[in-house]
Amino acid sequence: MSVSSTVQSPNRERFLSKRAAIIWIAAALVPLIAVFAFAVLQPLKVRPRIGLAPGYAFTDQNGALLTSEDLRGKITFYNFTYTGCTDPCPQTTATMAQIHSLVQGLDTQGLPVQFVTVSFDPTRDTPEALHAYAAQIDPALNAADSDWRFVTGAAERLKNVIGGGFGVFYQGDETGGFTFDPTIVMVDGNGIMRAIYERSLPDMQTVERDLMLVVSEVKNSEGPGKLVYEAAHLFLCYPKS
Repeated sequence: MSVSSTVQSPNRERFLSKRAAIIWIAAALVPLIAVFAFAVLQPLKVRPRIGLAPGYAFTDQNGALLTSEDLRGKITFYNFTYTGCTDPCPQTTATMAQIHSLVQGLDTQGLPVQFVTVSFDPTRDTPEALHAYAAQIDPALNAADSDWRFVTGAAERLKNVIGGGFGVFYQGDETGGFTFDPTIVMVDGNGIMRAIYERSLPDMQTVERDLMLVVSEVKNSEGPGKLVYEAAHLFLCYPKS
């Protein structure tokens, strides 16, 4: 063996070793760069997963039972009020009616959207009273297959669901009415709260944006797409309020 070949062999080995190290480092950096780029550029937005919505079983304006399980697979908007809420009481049902009208003109890609108004005044808001209240908005809402239900239940259960589950404050006042925080909540088909609009009720552009973000997530987070949406949640890719 010549001297030159003896010298070249260690040099070649060092060269190959360095090249292999560079390749491994590059391979390790690619996912890190991709993660960094996703976190900074945020190529898609998602609504946050705020928390699990409470389970319930209430009675609607037609005397029928409505449970939280009945709404699995459907996006649901909730508001919390009582039929005796008149000015200056902060009624939220008018905003719900606007959202209801908005949704009827949107393409939710076949994903059902439901509405539930929960009364925290079960003594006066009987099914008959809720039926009359719904009829004032639209008589069609009292149909058995209506997408907007008006419900109530036992006072203790209401407190657990509204106050404990949804985190909405309300209490009776000295006039026989209620003081409460005007709130509308959007819950996805898995029973996860995805938007809470409180005190300052939302404009319809905000509601449309938030609703369609959830619709897009449901429709596109299958297979590899699921990983992308999980990454968006991991890096808090949320729209500006």
